[in-house]
Order: sequence, then structure tokens, then C-alpha cells
Amino acid sequence: MDLDVFVTAHHAEWDRLEHLLRRGRRLTGAEADELVTLYQRTSTHLSLIQTTTPDPQLTGRLTTLVARARATVTGTRRATWRDAARFLTAGFPAAVYRSRRWWIPTALVSIAVSVVIGWWIGTHPEVQSALAAPDALRQMTRPGGEYETYYSSHPAASFAAQVWTNNAQATAMCLVLGAFLGIPVLWILLLNMLNLGVGIGLMSSAGRLDTFLGLILPHGLLELTAVFVAAGTGLRLGWTVVDPGPRTRRAALAEQGRAALGMAIGLALVLFVSGMIEGFVTPSGLPTWARIALGITAELAFLVYVYVLGGRAARAGEAGDVEETGRSAELPTAA
Repeated sequence: MDLDVFVTAHHAEWDRLEHLLRRGRRLTGAEADELVTLYQRTSTHLSLIQTTTPDPQLTGRLTTLVARARATVTGTRRATWRDAARFLTAGFPAAVYRSRRWWIPTALVSIAVSVVIGWWIGTHPEVQSALAAPDALRQMTRPGGEYETYYSSHPAASFAAQVWTNNAQATAMCLVLGAFLGIPVLWILLLNMLNLGVGIGLMSSAGRLDTFLGLILPHGLLELTAVFVAAGTGLRLGWTVVDPGPRTRRAALAEQGRAALGMAIGLALVLFVSGMIEGFVTPSGLPTWARIALGITAELAFLVYVYVLGGRAARAGEAGDVEETGRSAELPTAA
């Protein structure tokens, strides 16, 4: 395609579109129809230029024109309480449900790694001695030691807020850093599973594994599930960089990135619940069975939420993405 001839043939349409956009709301009905027609034509022109003879200056001008025209045609949309309700009842659970083939294997492998680390540490005294001096190990694992007092070392409200902030940051990092081929996500997972495995190993070697599990399970079930969902989503985002499928890499990453952003908001709410359990239930005087039962109830509630509401929404076509009017326009790749 001869770019000069193309510009000569269509620059009048672009100038006319720009003129109509400057007039804003003072358009007649016929002019509004003309603006829509010119917007569609200019979108096609931009696609042709991008795929045949890309010119930075001309592409920049037409991109701006198309964006302004699209905003004028579709209008400005404000978030409402209905959007929040839709996100909580359909968008977020559907996104978690759709990514289950990533986060469930991630969870199983991570737990297996943590158990193996715990077994290795618990059955090898030389490994324990390499971690800390015997007196320090006894201080951590004895009745009333550091592992037990950790959950009651601060006021419940401030402790819950601190836990929620730390966990939300970890899940956000998994979601954001997944774009780097998922490698940072694997490192974050390893650090979390190593920390859990050390606790399992040291407390089991002291004959107090039941106490440790009684402290971890009430909040840990929901908390680790949120971490695994974030990690699985981050790994899925990293794989999209490698294999975007039938779409362009840019379009695929945009869709997965928007879903990951929504996932970060939803998981922050899930972690808020687990933080409240960790701050108020774990250190409470409730019997161990009651604390564990509350943790299992919270975990089952989340899984039912994902598989019932999320599964239903996913089968109805919900993908956890923003509504179509809030997405960037997908331009055709051919005339």
C-alpha cells in the first residue's frame, strides 16, 4: 500500500472526524450518525496502516482519534454498586473457577514440597542444628514458646491488620510478577512452603506437631488457598507470554492482566477473612477442635462459592474480565 496515496485519499475523513469531536455535544442527529461512521472507518484505516506500512506519526494521530471517538460514541461509564455486586457474585468466582487447572496443581505440588521439607528437617537432627542452636530450637518449640506466642504477641486487631497487609502484598506480587514468565512466582511459593516446612519439621521433632497444626489450620487453610490461587493465576499469566493462543500476545496479556487485577481485589477480601481468623480465632481460648472447625468451615464456604457461583457464571460465559464497554477496542488485523 502506498502510504502517501492512502493519506491523500482519507485525510479529509480524519479531519472531519476531528472537527466533529471538537464540537462535543452540539451535534445534530445526522452529525452523530456521521461521527459513528467515521469512527468505524478510521478504526479500519488504523488497522490497515498498522499491519501494512506502520508510520509512527500517523499511527499516533489515528490512535488518538479512534480513542476519542470511541469515548464519545460509547460514553463515560461510572462504576456502581451493581458492578460491585456483579464482581463478587460472578466475575471474581468465575475467574477463580476458570483458573482452577492452574491453582489446584500448584496447591498440591506446593503442599507436597512443604511436607517433604518438614519430613527432612524432622528426621535429620543435623539439619535442625544447622538451622539454629539447640537452645534456640527449644525456645521456639517448647510449650509457650515462640511458635505458640507468635499469634498472641500483639493486640488482635493490629495483628490481623498486619497479617492481612503482608498476605495481600504476597498475593499481589504473585499476580503482578507472573508476567515475567512466572519465575518470581515460583520463588515466592518456595519461600512460603519452606517457612511452613520448617515449622512442621521442628515441631514434629519436638513431638508437638498436633499443637502446630492446631495453630496453623484455623486460618492457614483459607490463607494458603488464596496464595495458591494467586500463584496459579500468576503462572497462567506467565504462560500466556509464551503461548498466547489464537489471539495476539498483546490481546491475550491484556485479558489475563485485567482478570489478574480483579483477582487481586477479590483475594484481598478473602485474605481479610483469613486475617480476622488469624487475629481473633487462632489465639483464642476456644478448644482446638472448634478453632479447626471454624477454619474448615471458612475454607469449604470459599470452595462452594467458587464452584457453585463461579462455575455457574463461567458456564454462562463470564471470564472475570471487565465488561466489553470498558475494554480497549480490538481492531481487525485484515481489511
